[in-house]
Amino acid sequence: MFDRRLVTYFDWGLLGLTAILATIGVVTIYSAVNAGGNTPQQTLYLKQIIWLGAGLIGMSACFMISYKRFDQYAMVIYFGCVALVASVLVFGKFVGGSQRWLAIGPVSVQPSEMMKVGLIIALAHHYSRHLKKDGLTLRDLVQPMMIVSLPFVLILKQPDLGTAMMLVLIAGSMTLFCGIGRRTFILIATAGAVSIPVAWSFLKTYQKQRILTFLDPERDPLGAGYHIIQSKIAIGSGGITGKGYLEGTQNILSFLPEQHTDFIFSVLSEEWGFVGAGLVILLFLFILLWGLSVAHKCRDPFGILMSVGIVAFIFWEMFINIGMVMGLMPVVGVPLPLISYGGSSTITIMVAIGLLINVSMRRFMFE
Repeated sequence: MFDRRLVTYFDWGLLGLTAILATIGVVTIYSAVNAGGNTPQQTLYLKQIIWLGAGLIGMSACFMISYKRFDQYAMVIYFGCVALVASVLVFGKFVGGSQRWLAIGPVSVQPSEMMKVGLIIALAHHYSRHLKKDGLTLRDLVQPMMIVSLPFVLILKQPDLGTAMMLVLIAGSMTLFCGIGRRTFILIATAGAVSIPVAWSFLKTYQKQRILTFLDPERDPLGAGYHIIQSKIAIGSGGITGKGYLEGTQNILSFLPEQHTDFIFSVLSEEWGFVGAGLVILLFLFILLWGLSVAHKCRDPFGILMSVGIVAFIFWEMFINIGMVMGLMPVVGVPLPLISYGGSSTITIMVAIGLLINVSMRRFMFE
């Protein structure tokens, strides 16, 4: 029997914020691919609208089914996502030296994006059954580490360091929310610091180059540092109110790399200035606070933890992307949620928000 309270408690505010950001994304993508005249990418904004439509279907499916069902089938969802990620290493196609995409007819999907939601659901399922008042011990963290490590290694082999690190950041945020014992925290922090030199030796040459360029972009201004320098010029030249829509010179002259994906915030900042960029950041802040409010009002441990994981997902993607284009972080290829062009990333973020709406509209359920 349909519960009318689901309609009464539907989170129109969260849906509205998502729609506003998605609209800004389409408008900015149009500028990014059309401001420079005729390009092969001119119709990408239309494809983005199609991806948003697919994302809306996924979002609707996620909030129509009770989130408790996702708790029941958490590990099935997790291993399904892992299987898709693993299949990329066998059947995936190579693009730009990386093997990250599965071709399904005319459409290419990136399973590593879906893995983010699968990981959030799996960790929320596990932690909701193992919470401790005194904090988690090292023994308590063995299974969560295994849950994170499996997709982390598979994605790192593609190679996709940015997405792999996103999994670690999401898992770390959820773990800190659950609480860690002081001794365990010190041990993990020490192990992390000691492992940095070891991790450096495993990085590929281009990944090391990105980190060195982040530390000193001027060391190779016409090579590895060129993209960051041009991005900072675009952001700075926007001033307070920007140069105007379709008037960004860095964008028109194609000085910005991947201007419709990774560096779309640079396009937005150049055209709309500090005011426009600040508004977008403010909208993201509203979504993050809204998500934390959903977690606070929820009375179910799984719902709380899944909401926190989704908030962490949105926060880290936004923080890393904006920091990356401003030269505050290394370039790791993380999209700006709902703004950057991309089918898999757009559908994944909308599915995640659909789960957040799911928890919000069922907050009156206590069983």
